[in-house]
Amino acid sequence: MEEQRKIFSGVLFVIVMICPSGFGHPGYRLKIPNGLNVPNPCFNVGGLWNGVGHNIEIGGGALNPFGKDFLDANGTWTQELCMTDSDSDGKINGLELGDFNCTWFEGQPPMGDATGHPGICEPMDDPKCIEINKDVSCR
Repeated sequence: MEEQRKIFSGVLFVIVMICPSGFGHPGYRLKIPNGLNVPNPCFNVGGLWNGVGHNIEIGGGALNPFGKDFLDANGTWTQELCMTDSDSDGKINGLELGDFNCTWFEGQPPMGDATGHPGICEPMDDPKCIEINKDVSCR
């Protein structure tokens, strides 16, 4: 019985240590303006999109276009990243994240509210967005 408990404890420890690595990196949300307040663009869902750089709301898995651009910028909010329209919806990342002047830096409050998602083309039912968002999961 004692041996089984040790094995169970060991397995449980491994699961707890591995599981967080399967999700997005929450600390990255602090490196972009309004990273903690990016709206969920899925219809009839509401709430926030926690895995901002990923195709699924909780994070983890494949990166969306913004996640790829953020990675290319070495995980830093730059003027170039701000001015980029990662999701090709006609709105630059800075506008969608409330940094319309592209002057935000880490630790500073954003000038405005997040109005959209920088990595998911919106509105999602727009014909140009349907193909762009083919890998996005709204479940």
